Amino acid sequence: MTFDVAAVRAAYPALDDGTAYLDGAAGTQVPAAVIDAITDAYRSGIGNVGGTFAASQRAGEIVSACRRAVADLVGGVPEGIVLGPNTTSLIYRFSQALGSTWRPGDEIVVSRLDHDANIRPWLQAAARAGVAVRWAEVDPATGELPVEQYDALLGDRTRLVAVTAASNILGTRPDVAAITAKAHAVGALTYVDGVHATPHGPVDVARLGADFYATSAYKWSGPHIGAVAADPRLLESLSPDKLVCSPVAVPSRFETGTAPFADLAGVTAAVDHLAALAGPGPGDRRERLLRSMAAVESSERELFAVMRRGLAELPGITLYGEPAHRTATAYFRVAGHTPGEVSERLAARGVNVWDGHCYAWELAGALGLRDTGGAVRAGLVHYNDRSDVDRLLAAVAELACKKGRQ
Repeated sequence: MTFDVAAVRAAYPALDDGTAYLDGAAGTQVPAAVIDAITDAYRSGIGNVGGTFAASQRAGEIVSACRRAVADLVGGVPEGIVLGPNTTSLIYRFSQALGSTWRPGDEIVVSRLDHDANIRPWLQAAARAGVAVRWAEVDPATGELPVEQYDALLGDRTRLVAVTAASNILGTRPDVAAITAKAHAVGALTYVDGVHATPHGPVDVARLGADFYATSAYKWSGPHIGAVAADPRLLESLSPDKLVCSPVAVPSRFETGTAPFADLAGVTAAVDHLAALAGPGPGDRRERLLRSMAAVESSERELFAVMRRGLAELPGITLYGEPAHRTATAYFRVAGHTPGEVSERLAARGVNVWDGHCYAWELAGALGLRDTGGAVRAGLVHYNDRSDVDRLLAAVAELACKKGRQ
């Protein structure tokens, strides 16, 4: 299993500008193959689906290919892949559909580790249905989401457990399989937010126990498209609001309006790009994806160890979270500087990071950071290399040392 980061970087035109893109947790750059796929879709001519003419048939083929690609990426089936403009919109879509089946006295469980997109829609649906909300809490010292607490949170009236597969600020990878097993034991459904997890390693929705698994293509080198993977039979049991004349069949009945067909072609190209990251090898696309994403995970782990150790050794740096299993994501503060000041100074040195709560609203609150500007987030993805990390450490060291001399 190989991983040639120099060859990977050469596929990304945006990286030629010399910037250290450590903001991948907020969205990745795209390789030339994705740009070409989107351009080619428009050049070939596309129409809306359902027509008898060639341009319409091309659009239908693009949609089908996109469903197959996402299914291969996460271990789902094409007939269970719902596509949409972004994950937040899709979670709202499913919160409406699931919430309409809840009754007063029912309960749902959400976690403070999650991005607000996998919390607020469920809370709002619960409020409309008169359903109780129970919270899984985070250990603020470690950033872990203890599995044992779910024993007390779950009961025979639990209808849904929403949990992230990876924290978008701490990188924490909770034991999702153990949590979903407990949920299923009481007859609850599980909605797993895989947006931050998917870019950083192999995904198998069945092994995770995810009844619904959400992912966003723009976090793994694709365009701004969201997707949810589910069992088609489960989708058949739900009745989302829809136009009377729009498709009844799943997964189409969960998709509103006309799809951005060219972007869907870009999603397929992004999955093919990921499948090739570890170089040529045997097997179908699913097998190549598993091999490539395992190589990505290993490469990121090694580089992140350098980054985190370098940050920890600098004076005045506070690092948040020490989970046992994590993605390559660091959340930190620099003494004497607001997070906004740090990100601005780093941007001036060609290092892109994020600052603030990063939509981890509840988690930032649990860490005591929400009302004081949050912290700085630097995250690695598969196209980052040692030079990116070295530039980050040098720029942060300059800030830390300046404060130390004052």
